[in-house]
Amino acid sequence: MSLKYPKVSKKSDGRYYVDLTLKNKRYRLFSGGKIGSSLNPNSYPAPLRKSKAKELAKEVYDYLIKNDHSFEPKKSSIQLFDELIAKKLSEPLSKKYKTELRRLSNLIRPDVITHQKIRSVTTDEILLRYTSNTSYNTHRRHLNALLQHLKNNSFPVEKSLLKARKLEELLHKPISDIELLLNAIKAYNYNLYLCCLLAYGCLLRPHREIRLLTWGDFSDDLSYIHLSGGRVKNKRNRIVPVPSYIRETLRRGEKEHNIFTSTTSAYNESYFSNLWRRYKMKYRIEEGITLYSFRHTAAIDIYTRTGSLSKLQKAMGHSNLNVSLTYLRGLNVTELSEEDMPILKTI
Repeated sequence: MSLKYPKVSKKSDGRYYVDLTLKNKRYRLFSGGKIGSSLNPNSYPAPLRKSKAKELAKEVYDYLIKNDHSFEPKKSSIQLFDELIAKKLSEPLSKKYKTELRRLSNLIRPDVITHQKIRSVTTDEILLRYTSNTSYNTHRRHLNALLQHLKNNSFPVEKSLLKARKLEELLHKPISDIELLLNAIKAYNYNLYLCCLLAYGCLLRPHREIRLLTWGDFSDDLSYIHLSGGRVKNKRNRIVPVPSYIRETLRRGEKEHNIFTSTTSAYNESYFSNLWRRYKMKYRIEEGITLYSFRHTAAIDIYTRTGSLSKLQKAMGHSNLNVSLTYLRGLNVTELSEEDMPILKTI
């Protein structure tokens, strides 16, 4: 955008002012207050006012050239960085995610102070601290989200050449005696028992879908659970049948109350993870058995009884059949029997 040199004009009362148009807005400056200058041409004797107004015009022009054609003071790199981070943290994000973004921003902030940009050597150094591939990929994803937000707002960010690391497929080991384990958990902690029961019987995900359940999510006769798209991983509304053995354990509360806390608030995101971790430590559960093993065990039961991928897809709440096919690979389901293998008529 070009900037025309300001004009010096005179009013009928003898006062001089600097006249200019900036971004389709006209300005008449009788003093240098808008640019932080103490120059006031009209405070001088009349013969000197025009020359002082010309001095003011030059000061205004020089200020606008240095300040990207704006009267607003130019922000430093660190001011812009802090504003953009605050803007990101104002988004409707989870408390845990905000904590992680805040931690990462504090790690890259010194780079902004020293170099007025974010260097790839700094971001690479942060990521290479993580030896676990899972931790590396998780923090890389969070850091990239933060850096992309900064880049989208014209903040200088050097591109990193570090790639995501390949992860081994995580296998949630199926549970061999589901009833025995559920009864043992019931004796330990009822909330954990109900979570595991819903993960198995309704194939819901423990940490969000189950933890946030309210009585209002259930039908009047407790035979169905209705989840809106914002509560489901694939963002689609979901209606889940509730088996009779689960309905028998439920005692309806107020619609707006969480089924675990009996209040309008839910437990924190780590509640069931911590319960399960303490239970495993106390009773030495077999390695590979996780909270998701209840959901996976249920998936195996549905598939082995029905042989139907479409029913499995609907039960698991997957967005399409390809997801179920990918998922099935990790369910430890025997896809071939001895009768399916090549045979020899004589040996």
